[in-house]
Amino acid sequence: MITINGNAIHLTAPCTVETLLVEQGYSLQRIAVERNGDILSKNRYADTIVQDGDTYEIVSFVGGG
Repeated sequence: MITINGNAIHLTAPCTVETLLVEQGYSLQRIAVERNGDILSKNRYADTIVQDGDTYEIVSFVGGG
């Protein structure tokens, strides 16, 4: 089990952060991800394995005028 923005999520199989984000419907270009209290750089999404107990805070950037 992991936590995303305060919500518990049960994973059915191991995955990368990139896969998790896509499955959760996030646009990878317009977000920032904090993993266990540390900012995760975009170039690490594809090779960072989601671990049981991880906590993620995901912020989406919205443009406007």
